[in-house]
Amino acid sequence: MPRTDWWRSAAIYQVYVRSFADGNGDGTGDLAGVRARLPYLAELGVDALWFSPWYLSPLADGGYDVADYRAIDPAFGTLAEAEQLLAEARALGLRTIVDIVPNHVSDQHPWFKAALAAGPGSPEQELFHFRPPSPGPPNDWVSEFGGVPWSRTEDGQWYLHLFSPEQPDLDWSHPKVRQEHEDVLRFWLERGAAGVRIDSAALLAKAEGLPDMPGDGGPHPFHDRPELHEIYRSWRRLAEEYGAVLIGEIWLPDPERFARYLRPDELHTAFNFDFLARPWDAAGLRASIDLTLAAHAPVGAPATWVLANHDVTRTVTRYGRAEDTGFAFERKRFGVPTDLALGTRRARAAALLTLALPGSVYLYQGEELGLPEAEIPRELVQDPMHARSGGVDPGRDGCRVPLPWRADGDGPSWLPCPAGWPRYAAERQAGDPDSMLALYRTALRLRRSFRDAGPLRWLPADTPHALSFARTLPDGDGDGDGGALLCVVNFGTQAIALPAHRELLLASGPLTPEGTLPQDTAVWLRA
Repeated sequence: MPRTDWWRSAAIYQVYVRSFADGNGDGTGDLAGVRARLPYLAELGVDALWFSPWYLSPLADGGYDVADYRAIDPAFGTLAEAEQLLAEARALGLRTIVDIVPNHVSDQHPWFKAALAAGPGSPEQELFHFRPPSPGPPNDWVSEFGGVPWSRTEDGQWYLHLFSPEQPDLDWSHPKVRQEHEDVLRFWLERGAAGVRIDSAALLAKAEGLPDMPGDGGPHPFHDRPELHEIYRSWRRLAEEYGAVLIGEIWLPDPERFARYLRPDELHTAFNFDFLARPWDAAGLRASIDLTLAAHAPVGAPATWVLANHDVTRTVTRYGRAEDTGFAFERKRFGVPTDLALGTRRARAAALLTLALPGSVYLYQGEELGLPEAEIPRELVQDPMHARSGGVDPGRDGCRVPLPWRADGDGPSWLPCPAGWPRYAAERQAGDPDSMLALYRTALRLRRSFRDAGPLRWLPADTPHALSFARTLPDGDGDGDGGALLCVVNFGTQAIALPAHRELLLASGPLTPEGTLPQDTAVWLRA
């Protein structure tokens, strides 16, 4: 019988279709390219695929400006191809998760075009946040992309967009907005999707009247509003009809408020951005792990772990920096130096650390190839975050450069591939037992044997610059001695001795001649 709680310990691979694989040679990734690479993904050893938006879109924000949720963008393929992909993936044991962007739509969505045509006071405009003409913006809010989140229509009205002007916010107090999104969920679940990932899940609801930001620390007018919880309870009831999973993108610093979204009648899981943003540091990562597990425990939800995604500087580049190895949007800048050899060594160790933790794990495409962040020339940057920052923020294009598949190059691409990119090609790494791809394949295969292991138990470490934990392994042969998985990561400058163990399962890099664990290296041991 297939597991119904697969999502509690799954390894889920994020596919950013535009940059994954190009099936027709036009430089843009598409569904034909994904379908051709499904055997690669099955061999990698993941359990499910999460697709960033593949819907009809003008691509003002990388597809997160959706014009039609029931149509695939022609650059990627057709709805029939998407249905075929879901079926072919399922035949290979790969579940599919689709992306839903409920906070806003594209300015080319039929609803918004109808609202502009209908004019002030019309029922069509009630689906959005329109305000009458005034000398300045209706309130003092700041866009998630920086700058003013209000734009004018031709007749002088204002409309709200927490992201780019091409992404008008929907008014979630309107019942038609709620009904439409539930209908969209059904549309994809009926076609075999195993779940949905909810973009910007904590932003949908807005305070009545759209007041200015409180100066006294009062409730935020558009982050983490209490009205959200009933929306997600409704979605959970719908998801339960299909045995589907709901995954939230929720950036919240307060772990208690974060956990409220994971109560048994709301979302199943949510992304763990605290772990992703931490620098390469033993104390900080341990604190994040403890914080995460403690936040999830009261609601019985599994933790999630992720090192990178389509918005974040790639792990190899981030961890190779001399000073700031963490991540924050406001600190992104052009030309920050990095040591890729150091970053690769740390990324390999981080992979073993992350994959050994209890819960589910997300792998962003290209991380299994050890791709660094690409430096996109300023004149070729397409991400609106760059323009809205006045050219200071390099944007997110650097982690969205198309994947290298062939050692002799893959032809044209919608974003320029850096010189030397073919050396990371999957074709080349597949035959190298020491490659990043080989490490991920082995780790994901081994992980399947212990994903039902017990909770994390920290082990004493001889140095504060190491992390060492154990998880009791299932008793496979019934002799009462399943043993334990040990994970040890050395962040310090001095090699450290390994704890007592029966077997070395996997190492992120070679041990010293004396059999000790070098700096920036991780091991899995069976005890």
